[in-house]
Amino acid sequence: MNNQFSLQGKTAWVTGASYGIGFAIASALAEAGANIVFNDIGQAQVDKGLAAYKESGVPARGYVCDVTDEGAVKETVAKIEREVGVVDVLVNNAGIIKRIPMTEMSAEDFRKVVDVDLNAPFIVAKAVIPAMIKKGGGKIINICSMMSELGRETVSAYAAAKGGLKMLTRNIASEYGAYNIQCNGIGPGYIETPQTAPLRERQADGSRHPFDQFIIAKTPAARWGTTDDLKGPAVFLASSASDFVNGHILYVDGGILAYIGKQP
Repeated sequence: MNNQFSLQGKTAWVTGASYGIGFAIASALAEAGANIVFNDIGQAQVDKGLAAYKESGVPARGYVCDVTDEGAVKETVAKIEREVGVVDVLVNNAGIIKRIPMTEMSAEDFRKVVDVDLNAPFIVAKAVIPAMIKKGGGKIINICSMMSELGRETVSAYAAAKGGLKMLTRNIASEYGAYNIQCNGIGPGYIETPQTAPLRERQADGSRHPFDQFIIAKTPAARWGTTDDLKGPAVFLASSASDFVNGHILYVDGGILAYIGKQP
């Protein structure tokens, strides 16, 4: 059974994986045996990521690449293939969010979020699929969101992009499943990261932050997720254990999407 989850000898590219969720997923894939490559938008971010991987004992190669730039993505794929090998596992993790009420959001900001969160996964997947076909198969994991299913104030662009990414995931599975390519998504719930830390700080009177209270009340697990909670699902979807799982979105959300909430 352990062999089914082994990624020994596989090349895994996790986009935007200098820190946070992407870093955790890349570290888990490395622990399962994969050779890790990652990218970020600038050299400073890549250097910071390389230092973090080194500190964690994870061998990794970092590349400067804007995943919204099709030419840059093609060049990066060629470099990865020359220096490491054909990409066996792609994790489309890079993403942004702009929390702005819809009527106050510019079309330019809306397009930017869609460009990074939806167009980029299309561009990167398109770039690696031909070599996957030639090699006989591959795995694509798109980092979706609960906003692939739900709406919420101030995240119109993000929800639109993540809903689109859910359907892109299903369409890649439909179009390339016959080539032994499995494309699935992971939909994280509310995860403890440095970015969400202010929302979890205790108030002066010792009570929970109002948003923290809201999330705990909405989550059957009664806690925020951690980046460690995403590691097992990522290894599963990257490995041969999921060879007949295709077009699926695995929500790692502590049960939020299954729960209507407590009666007031």
